[in-house]
Amino acid sequence: MEESIDVTRTPQIPKQRGDLLLDAAARYAEERHWDVSPGTWLEPGAGMERCSCGAADCPSPGAHPARDDWAAQATGSAVVARRIWGKTPRASILLPTGRSFDALDVPETAGFLALARMERMNIELGPITCTPDRRMHFFVLPGAAVKVPDMVRKLGWAPASVDLVPHGEGDYVLAPPTRVGSRGSVQWARRPTVSNRWLPDAEELVSALAYACGRESAASRGR
Repeated sequence: MEESIDVTRTPQIPKQRGDLLLDAAARYAEERHWDVSPGTWLEPGAGMERCSCGAADCPSPGAHPARDDWAAQATGSAVVARRIWGKTPRASILLPTGRSFDALDVPETAGFLALARMERMNIELGPITCTPDRRMHFFVLPGAAVKVPDMVRKLGWAPASVDLVPHGEGDYVLAPPTRVGSRGSVQWARRPTVSNRWLPDAEELVSALAYACGRESAASRGR
């Protein structure tokens, strides 16, 4: 279970549901000093919601970059974030990786298995998100993406055999409360707090994550 945090000292990071995207984006920039970039959004019409990109078969409706230069649009200023989302209040929130953090992306079942193991080992963890696509993103120190394949190999796994995807420079993850079409919203498995402001190195997490992903992969082949 997560430790109890003194609410008087906990930054006001947005709740998983209900907070306006504008407030969420501004608070990520102000409280965590994360860059935020606006993505696409959902537009109602004909009894359903469609992605603002206009593609009928959009694979991630309302939750992907709206422009090729999305990374250049990213800002670490709460004032600028409020201005951007003030103009496009339904825009999804993209968090560029490779700046303040990288993210280790694993299947949800493997992620929760690894999370339980790491908690038993008292490993200090950073924020963790769950996506509607049943993926988990573990936030780690930047620079991890280029090192993870070698870490996995040293543990005896072929990187292609385990579903562990590092997100680093030039990539992004979605931030709560971004909604992905009708699938649901991105949520926090571990919310950002004062106690996890300092992120772990990927090396502290890769062993448990690779083992859990390898186990999940073996189970899937056996079905």
